[in-house]
Amino acid sequence: MPFKKLHPHLLENLERLEIETPTPFQKSSIPVIKSGINVFAFAKKGSGKTTTLILTTLQKLKCEAVGDAPRAVVMVENKEKVLELYQSFIEYTKYSSLRVYASYEQLHIDVQKSEIYLGIDILITTPKTLHNLFLTNGVSISELKIVSVDDAEFLSNKKESTGLIAMAASIKKSQFVIYAEKPHPQLERLENHFMEHSRTVKA
Repeated sequence: MPFKKLHPHLLENLERLEIETPTPFQKSSIPVIKSGINVFAFAKKGSGKTTTLILTTLQKLKCEAVGDAPRAVVMVENKEKVLELYQSFIEYTKYSSLRVYASYEQLHIDVQKSEIYLGIDILITTPKTLHNLFLTNGVSISELKIVSVDDAEFLSNKKESTGLIAMAASIKKSQFVIYAEKPHPQLERLENHFMEHSRTVKA
């Protein structure tokens, strides 16, 4: 069964990348994430979690640039993961007007602030870098529609999850989606903060 009810731009990209049918995880998770509720998405490596993240993020933004402030934030563990995910997003956005920005601790904060100020749609970053940008008025979170965490196992580090909880307290209306291989007590702790009324999808 092919991918259904996705933006035409995404269907064109899937065809170009020769991705014809969704994985079992994608089949069960994409409709739930598209519904707009908070989601914990658990599946083994190789199940298509990152592609799901990209597709649902771009679907949420209707595959087009709007305004200057980011409407999607994706958090990962470190610079290497930021750059890796950035390249994956570019595969799906290079024929659209969407602007994707890679942000990480090793890039000077003033450089990031000035480049973000020019206008972006999707910010790929780490919790610590996002927190620093927020504290220095380097990024607006008023327009956020979706916040995702990829390979969220790193949130088992209490310092990382505490930073995310602090940030989430300032984000009012956004959908949150947490991707990981399996549940973890630190991830379950997020339910008491910003993941209340969330759905869990497992594959």
